[in-house]
Formats: sequence, structure tokens, C-alpha cells
Amino acid sequence: MRQRTEELESSNRALLAACRELESFSYTVAHDLRTPLRSMCGFSSVLLEDYPDRLDADGKEMLHRIGAAAERMGRLVDGILELSVATRSKLRRENVNLSLLAHDVVKVFNELDAGRQVETVIAEGVYAHGDPLLLRQVLENLLGNAWKYTGNAPSPRVEFGAGSQDGEVIYFVRDNGIGFDMRHAAKLFTPFARVHGVGDFKGIGIGLATVQRIITRHEGRIWTEGAPGEGATFYFCLTPAPEGIKR
Repeated sequence: MRQRTEELESSNRALLAACRELESFSYTVAHDLRTPLRSMCGFSSVLLEDYPDRLDADGKEMLHRIGAAAERMGRLVDGILELSVATRSKLRRENVNLSLLAHDVVKVFNELDAGRQVETVIAEGVYAHGDPLLLRQVLENLLGNAWKYTGNAPSPRVEFGAGSQDGEVIYFVRDNGIGFDMRHAAKLFTPFARVHGVGDFKGIGIGLATVQRIITRHEGRIWTEGAPGEGATFYFCLTPAPEGIKR
């Protein structure tokens, strides 16, 4: 029995080391790809701007496609880096007022999308114990998705709050947007996977995967409910705060 336990511990250590090595490799590759991608975008733009008379319509179209492809690849690289940072960065746990973070995130959305009228409901006095920067990233992604997928709703509504179930604090972000088919719920948290068409909504499919990794690092869990045309709700919970910490 002891030998078997030691073998399992050794296998777990080897697996953990392999995962860390893979994360490090992904981060390095993604980081090193940024410079050549910027060069592709830059030189294609220079050719279009400085040599328009030497290019026929087909040549210009090809350069536009090269530039667009390089920009999309750049966004994918940024997504890989975002996912890697969420996994690799050191956790700094403290008491975090999620209500204030949510208000700040929504304020930014309103400033960037001033033409939209979105009803936002944010519960006050919602606290959590965790890394403030990573938890902000969680809210930016969840509230950002809610904001995005209510784009075609006649009366868009986005809500953040928390409740209690079996002594556990459950946080949630809810919207009345496009929703999704629950058969595809697991796919939502897969990096670069998309439930909705690429042309329907902007994005590369990395936000929810990043959220899941952050929640997992906080020893919590995340799940979702939704239906086509009826909106979506994302729930998550975190490790309980130590005694004496405000919740």
C-alpha cells in the first residue's frame, strides 16, 4: 500500500512538472510570436499606403487579407498569454469588494459603448476572499459577455449578485441576451471554442476559459444555465474566507 501511494505521488509530481513546462512553453511561444505578427501588420499597411499605384485590385485585396489574418492571429496570441498569466501569476488573497469592482467594470463599458442603454443591477456589499486583480478579470469577462450578448435585446439587462446555498456563497452574473443551448454548456469553457457564429459576435473564445482557470486556482467552481433567446446565468463560488473576514 505504501509503495502504491509513493508511486501515485511520484506520478502526480511528474504530471504537475509536465503541465508547468507546457504552460511555460506556451507563454514563451506566444510572447515571441508578437513581434513578427506586428511586422506583418505593419509592412502590409505600408505597402497599401505607399505603393497604391503599383498594386492592382487583387494585390490590394491580398494585402488586406494578410493584415486581417495577422491581426486575428495577434488576438489569439494575446488570448494565450492572458490564459497563461491567469494560470501562472502568484495569488495574493485579500478581502475584495466585488460590488465596487462590478460598478467600476460597468462604468468602463458605459464609457466605451455610450450609445447603448443597458439596465444594470449590482447588489451592494458583496465580498469575496481572493486575488483582487484576478477577480476583477473574472468580472470583466463575465459582465463583458453579458454586455455583448444582450446587444440585440430590446431591453438589455445585466445583473450581478450573490446568494447562499447550504452555507456556501454563490456569486452570479445574469443577462437577458441571446442565451445558449445547454447541450453546449461544457464547450463554453474550452479555449477558443465558440457556441455562437464567429461573424455574429466579436471575440476569440478565451474569456470563459480564463475565468474557469482563475476560479479553479481559488479552489472554487463555475457553472452556467441558459436557454436560446432567454439569456444566461453564470454562477461561481470560491474558497470560504477565513474567520473574521467580511463576506
